[in-house]
Amino acid sequence: MTKHMPYESLGKEKIVVVFIFLLAAAWYLPWRAGVLNDNHLVFSILLYGAELFSFFTIMLHLFMTWRLALRQSPPAPPGLKVAVLIPTLDEPVAMLRQTLLGAIRMDYPHQTWLLDDGRRPQMRRLAKELGCNYLTRPENTDAKAGSLNNALRHVEADFLAIFDADHIPSKEFLTHTLGYFGDENVAFVQTPQDFYNLDSYQHIKSPRNQSIWSEQSLFFRVIQRGKDYWNAAFFCGSCAVIRRSALDSIGGFATGTVTEDLHTSLCLHKKGYTSVYHPESLAYGLAPLAIGPYLRQRTRWGQGAMQVWRKEGILLARGLTIPQRINYLASAITYFDGWQKAIFYTAPVLVLVLGWLPIVDMGSSTFLWHFIPYYVFTFWAFEEINRGYGRVLQTEQFNMTRFWALMVSTLGWFRRKITFIVTPKTASAIHGEQHYMVPQYTILGANAVAIPFGLWGLSGYHTIPTGALVAGVLWASVNIGLAALVVTMTMVRRHRRGEYRFPVPIVVRIDDPLDLTELAIAEDISLSGFRIYSRLAQEIAVHGKISGRLLLPDVEIPFAAEVVGENKGGTGKMRTVGCRFLWRDDATRDRLGSFLHGSDLQWRVLGLSERVRTPLESLRIWLMGQGLRGNKVRRWIPVFYHRLDVPGDQQYVGLISANTSGSRVFMTYDTLGPEADVQMLTQGKYQRQFLRIKADFSERVGSSAAPVYVYQAAESASG
Repeated sequence: MTKHMPYESLGKEKIVVVFIFLLAAAWYLPWRAGVLNDNHLVFSILLYGAELFSFFTIMLHLFMTWRLALRQSPPAPPGLKVAVLIPTLDEPVAMLRQTLLGAIRMDYPHQTWLLDDGRRPQMRRLAKELGCNYLTRPENTDAKAGSLNNALRHVEADFLAIFDADHIPSKEFLTHTLGYFGDENVAFVQTPQDFYNLDSYQHIKSPRNQSIWSEQSLFFRVIQRGKDYWNAAFFCGSCAVIRRSALDSIGGFATGTVTEDLHTSLCLHKKGYTSVYHPESLAYGLAPLAIGPYLRQRTRWGQGAMQVWRKEGILLARGLTIPQRINYLASAITYFDGWQKAIFYTAPVLVLVLGWLPIVDMGSSTFLWHFIPYYVFTFWAFEEINRGYGRVLQTEQFNMTRFWALMVSTLGWFRRKITFIVTPKTASAIHGEQHYMVPQYTILGANAVAIPFGLWGLSGYHTIPTGALVAGVLWASVNIGLAALVVTMTMVRRHRRGEYRFPVPIVVRIDDPLDLTELAIAEDISLSGFRIYSRLAQEIAVHGKISGRLLLPDVEIPFAAEVVGENKGGTGKMRTVGCRFLWRDDATRDRLGSFLHGSDLQWRVLGLSERVRTPLESLRIWLMGQGLRGNKVRRWIPVFYHRLDVPGDQQYVGLISANTSGSRVFMTYDTLGPEADVQMLTQGKYQRQFLRIKADFSERVGSSAAPVYVYQAAESASG
């Protein structure tokens, strides 16, 4: 921890919940030790051990997240020598093209290097075309760490920005991170690893509101900020800047493990360097598309953590402060969660099928008076500690998903040589996902069979008390529900498209000789295709071709496309048309890519959020009588507008939300004055309408092309 580090405290109300949780633990855990069942002692001890492990990890988590560091980026000093390093092995050319374009267009002067361990001629050609430096080597020793260390021998720079092949940086990445290096003891600055494909395996989207949660939300929004307070945030392998001299002092990027990022961080902290976690999202990558890549990635992380633990010691490592040791222990020990969860998933089966009772008088009221308060406040405290990013149900769902992978990963402690495997980045590289769900199918089937078996045993032979039976059935039902969620989610996540479709609305001016004012909206847009809403949709579908211009903040992009699908409304009229781009050159295509990638535009424009209200926040809102409804996902209508508060008759283009009651959201590429008076012509799916609004500034949304401005719009008149 740096002196006088600004921080976000947990808050008095949340502290009260944590205090009650600790009282409940002091009430439950000692009592639990005194009711072990001697008749099934091994089983009873294992289950109690799993509960103690859970409490221990909660204490570690509480220590990490009690205070969250608050960071404000200092301005980047001029004249620093910066190199951007992008390692690649076998990722698609199109993916690398977008990453390199994003790296090149970053604002601060720098060199961009493509480090090609695949030794592919097309990568060399791509680097030459885009004006990047290209570097390869004859062998792939030490995998990614070896590739980066090889670059150190060729690159002259004081600071190195590292990006994975799929992580596309924003324009502001360097200007928002380099300022921290004014402190000469700062070794690296890490930023969140965010992802643009919100339909990935690790994302869960609510169909009713703007809530989208990622399995990594808790780590990057809360845990890393907590670690940062204790000077224990670690390098995550991408989306970071590292001081070259600090790397040189430890002999370069750490080798000998499959997690060079965690390993390098620990070595730098042992050397006495400090780290910075800048919590602003400044780069966006591609999250695993299916369960296979997701689990293989988590397994590699766990194996690497075990290798680092064995090699460096963590708890006994010289040079680390006590808080740093606790933070690194918390990161490494989390992979043993798999063993704990396996015990919880199999325990009700043993209770219902074999009649093994882990607790004496399991069905008594004494058991309930101890058990219920402890677990209710365990989950409640978890939600409050994690500031709305924890989400107990979704977290337990992913615990069920990965428990077997985590168990396997801990065996990495005993393996000295583990092959580094790159996570597949495309849908075409994913095959045969069913076998990854064998553990979940097994848990689901075993618990489902155990319930009728237990009921039959009670009615026929009275093998277990009624209270224990009820507890076992409820416990097994929870396991069945979690396993069913995993199986269902895995089965429905099928990525038939080769590219992610951004749900960002873009105004389109359609080439129509009969009506030069026709506007439409392109949504679900990628570099391959889009879906278009227009009054001319029927004519577009009939003719099979469309041309026009995509109206972006800084440029109008001409395009041509062919119709590949259609969606008719309930009345039989055409509502939307699916189209495939027919690009005339790569430069035009790249302009659209620059707008879509490397920013959080889809989050900000659509009002998406990872965070939900904690129980305390929901309770407060309910007591104030404000209700608990979430906001609906925004739908948009294209508009021509002109400003009544300024002279002239200049016409602009924008978007307004489709809701017709209350405050609406108005989005434009132009800056308006405070409470601007605007008259507009809306172009809905079936009719046009004149509207007059007062536009009050809400926020400026940065994109890789140019800013987008969002206003709250109150209807003042219509005509």
